[in-house]
Amino acid sequence: MRTRDTDKEKLVIEKAIELIVADGIQAFSMNKLAKACNISVATLYIYYKDKDDLIIKIGREVGDSFFKRAVIDFSSEMSFKDGLWRQWQNRAAYAMEYPTEVKLFEAMKHTPYGESIMRSEGHLYFKEQLENFTKNAIRNNELIELPLDVFWSVAYGPLYTMLNFHREGKALGGRPFTLTQDKIKTAFEMVLKALTP
Repeated sequence: MRTRDTDKEKLVIEKAIELIVADGIQAFSMNKLAKACNISVATLYIYYKDKDDLIIKIGREVGDSFFKRAVIDFSSEMSFKDGLWRQWQNRAAYAMEYPTEVKLFEAMKHTPYGESIMRSEGHLYFKEQLENFTKNAIRNNELIELPLDVFWSVAYGPLYTMLNFHREGKALGGRPFTLTQDKIKTAFEMVLKALTP
């Protein structure tokens, strides 16, 4: 039986992410991945049972990486303003440092694979922290009570829109765009006005 090679495993993960982001989940195959890694298809089966196992494991790894980064220096007991600002800072830092992983996460989140990611321990902890944070903010009269999808759209939509503009290098109408702390702060202040009583 062949043993696992951690360098090869890292290469497999890196190339799988690149291929899924470039070609989409439907076009992704173990054969394409093996070719991109310059290894045999049989080698992939040392690490993963099948294509689904590979996608789920990589998705969970990327998801857990994001979920862990999102709660750095964050507490559900923080004031709404401070906690939301910390979320914006953590999410922006992750998106700027790992743009390909963010694209992978976006490609996977509305698929059956996304459901598996959302059942990971990392996501469950992240979700619990954010639920407690919003409940505390509502109880402390720092946040208007809204349906979750409306809250998320207002609270994080502007940040993710600007991160997408930055990743593409252009905003609406093709105008050049670079994300700055001033732009983040301006958008954040507008979000606070919309969400606070």
